[in-house]
Amino acid sequence: MSQIIEQYGHLLLNAMGHTLLLALLGLLFACVFGLLFGMMSVVHNKACNIIAMIFVDVIRGVPMIVLAYFIYFGIPYGCRTILGTKITISALQAGTWCLSLNCGAYMAEIIRAGIQSVDPGQMEAARSLGLPYWKSMRRVVLPQAIRTMIPSIINQFIITLKDTSILSVIGFPELVNTAKNVIAITGKSLQTWAVVAVMYLIIILLLSKLAKRVERRLSRGHKLQ
Repeated sequence: MSQIIEQYGHLLLNAMGHTLLLALLGLLFACVFGLLFGMMSVVHNKACNIIAMIFVDVIRGVPMIVLAYFIYFGIPYGCRTILGTKITISALQAGTWCLSLNCGAYMAEIIRAGIQSVDPGQMEAARSLGLPYWKSMRRVVLPQAIRTMIPSIINQFIITLKDTSILSVIGFPELVNTAKNVIAITGKSLQTWAVVAVMYLIIILLLSKLAKRVERRLSRGHKLQ
């Protein structure tokens, strides 16, 4: 194991950086998708509710590896054969969209649950003061809902970080893909995967501790109120 760390540690650390970058980009855009479809699922509009439900059910029902193949290979092929337009999607772009859509479906449920956890009387009180619905949602309901969402969002980031390993199938140079290349060169499968497992474990343990600390602080602040 020490030989793997000495000779290829820099490559694995660089790959972990790519992994974290991909996970962060995925979570960032997933928050946008999650907020959009999460809000659509709670508004009093049947069409919006149905659209949000279809998005969540479809994305959650499709395995992420299938989604990755569809974005990376299917979309360029479809554009070339149907529209006659040649487009190229990089592994980073495909990976980001894949993680964003997949994580966004779960984020939509987190945001929906967070909004619904706020006492409906808060919205009624804001509306009675003359605030429009969306202003009431933005200034009164969402700030309270975010307090309950943050631990779940951090946990979703942990899941997204682990899901990046699936994107090795499209050639993105994340940690698992780089580990496969190191094994191909050295033939030391056990030692390489042990190093990779430790690297994942360290990052995920740190994030888990962060989630627990944030959750304790938020619950403590809630009790003080």
